[in-house]
Amino acid sequence: MFEHPQLQSGFAELDDRSATAYGHAVELGRFDRNAIASALRLDEAEVNRIEQVLRLMRLLQPRPGDPNVLVPVSPDVAAADLVGPAEHHIRDLRQAVTDIRGKLLSLTPLYFEGRRLRNRFEAFDVVTDVDAIQNMLDHLGQTCRKEVLTVQPGGARPSTLLPAARKSAEGMLERGVLMRTIYQHTARSDLATKAYVRDVTALGAEIRTADQVIDRMLVYDRETVFLPVRTQGDDEATGAAIVREPTMVAFLCAVFEHLWDSATPFVYDTPKATPTTGDLKQSIIRLMARGYKDEMVARRLGMSVRTCRRHISEITEELEATSRFQAGYNVAMAGLLRKGPAAAAGEPLPQPQPPT
Repeated sequence: MFEHPQLQSGFAELDDRSATAYGHAVELGRFDRNAIASALRLDEAEVNRIEQVLRLMRLLQPRPGDPNVLVPVSPDVAAADLVGPAEHHIRDLRQAVTDIRGKLLSLTPLYFEGRRLRNRFEAFDVVTDVDAIQNMLDHLGQTCRKEVLTVQPGGARPSTLLPAARKSAEGMLERGVLMRTIYQHTARSDLATKAYVRDVTALGAEIRTADQVIDRMLVYDRETVFLPVRTQGDDEATGAAIVREPTMVAFLCAVFEHLWDSATPFVYDTPKATPTTGDLKQSIIRLMARGYKDEMVARRLGMSVRTCRRHISEITEELEATSRFQAGYNVAMAGLLRKGPAAAAGEPLPQPQPPT
């Protein structure tokens, strides 16, 4: 449908010998087959091939009033002649795409009104195509009016995603959209994430962290919620569930507010690390006390298994324990999990007293 035969054949055959023949034609003022064959020591078949290539490339064109004589033209004239139609076609295609998108998006209010009136059993859309999900997120990011709420588990944000996230956030904040985001405490130690937080909070965003959060969640204008789709026992998301039913959306917003109230503001410009080590310490101890393995503790707290094991090693050493079982016993004897705020403030772990 969009093929250009001259582009395909001409560009494919352009070579050094044809370019040299073009240079001779420029010097002579015309394509003299005999002179070029003699200068380059070419047979008739090769001269025919070169002539065909240069004509396809529009570098040779018939002289006005004498079509039997081929004269060279400048490369910019040849380029305009060769690709001009394709460029016009591309512009027409872009305009057609814009028109179609506008006509389709004009149906969006009608679609949502119809969805609102439909049976509440159909209050969800499940989308598995990654590109379709990203297009929907981009559209909502550009059209949201009031507020965006986000829960981002897993610790530090991937550095490859931050430039696009920063651009999207800046666009919404400049329009006056309120933004609140919850990360996990482990995000505080990542330089790229701290730089992103610094930039968006300067524009008015609010960001807090918690030791553990629920799954990823994005809420736009308290009307549309994106949740990851997971199968039973599968930790990898296979798509997005898009929730618009008002009662469910209100419930998910209430869950966010509960997490927000118990989270800690993300302070990015402190002279040294923010005091979350106590929070992490408490969380690790709490999960260890529940019998979770290292891999599960790391996953729940959004850190690597290696980092988690380093923290566990430090905790067991501080508790003077030689095993996880002894560490649990020492924690119980010290009443550490009941100390809460004091331990969270980063005070040293108390040493258990031996039973009398």
